[in-house]
Amino acid sequence: MANESQAGVCNDAVPRNGLASLARRSRYVLNQGSRVALYTLHSEVMRRMTRRLQETLPPVADPVPDGPVPSQRRMLADIVKLFADDLASVEAGHYPLPRDGRMSPRELLSTSRAFFKDVPEVARRRATGAHQEVFEDEERFATSLPRYYRQNFHFQTDGWLSEDSARLYDFQVDVLFSGATAAMRRRALVPFAEFLKANDQRKVQYVDLACGTSGLLGPALSAFPRLSGIGLDLSEPYLNVARDRIANRRASFLTAKAEQLPFADNSVDVLSSVFLFHELPPKIRKAVFAEIGRVLRPGGLFLFVDSLQKGDVPDYDGLLSLFPQLFHEPYYTSYLTEDFAAMGEQAGLVEQTVLPAFVSRIATYRKST
Repeated sequence: MANESQAGVCNDAVPRNGLASLARRSRYVLNQGSRVALYTLHSEVMRRMTRRLQETLPPVADPVPDGPVPSQRRMLADIVKLFADDLASVEAGHYPLPRDGRMSPRELLSTSRAFFKDVPEVARRRATGAHQEVFEDEERFATSLPRYYRQNFHFQTDGWLSEDSARLYDFQVDVLFSGATAAMRRRALVPFAEFLKANDQRKVQYVDLACGTSGLLGPALSAFPRLSGIGLDLSEPYLNVARDRIANRRASFLTAKAEQLPFADNSVDVLSSVFLFHELPPKIRKAVFAEIGRVLRPGGLFLFVDSLQKGDVPDYDGLLSLFPQLFHEPYYTSYLTEDFAAMGEQAGLVEQTVLPAFVSRIATYRKST
């Protein structure tokens, strides 16, 4: 009888688990598929707007790749693989089913309008080479900020230094990456989850460098409910938006430079950065790595999420070379060949893993014990 009872329980559990898995996968596919459709539509409309605007603007030289450029089919396949890996991580228990960028209809309409309103301004800056408006407008933007920081990165209005820019930034990035941005960031939560298996979340000191509007800090606090974290950024307007979006007592925020971290030696367990290093001058990159090595505890973890570099996925090398030609990214070309493994070694950090995730690279570093 015991064997029959056990068999009955097992037979009953299989369909329940199967239905739960099917429901979870269906929700995931619906959510991510709708995001891809939404941002792809905005990308297409933006492309058509830009093409019309170019008729009245100074001519811009066509960008020239210096290597292979993946086809749209290849890029779509890599996005599908990214989503498959993301869902597999959910099913493996690394983090819960994501709720990416859920906006009310009113918020979506407002953000969409702001996005299209900014398209002509971006086109104008690209055509005229205007990317120093933030630096030149001393009445609006703090002159105490580093010179390398006070620029119109990506030709975006206000650079990093207004709440209008902050509220629009994530939407703009998702248009660029077809809605895959959050899934790329979440790949860093997998090694984070593995680290936390051996450590008490409540005691882990976590800092997200250049946290922006909380792109990784927010998901990390959602994934790990006993974890507290500090978001650090140079932009007070972006931090204000991050505070609004997280509204979590386990999150705190600091305005500071990544190259001058306000933390004691050997005091932090986990540091992360997302899309930071390609926007830093080479000298500052080294200074930031040195600071990470200084503040991490022995055995501490640094989670690095940024653009692919040349050679990471050779079929994408030409596409990477187009990026600084299309956008104002003054430090991106030097980033593409930067030796981060050697930089880490100089800072006492050992590069452990480097994995591609669509157009990003996810790397982990451990401080030597």
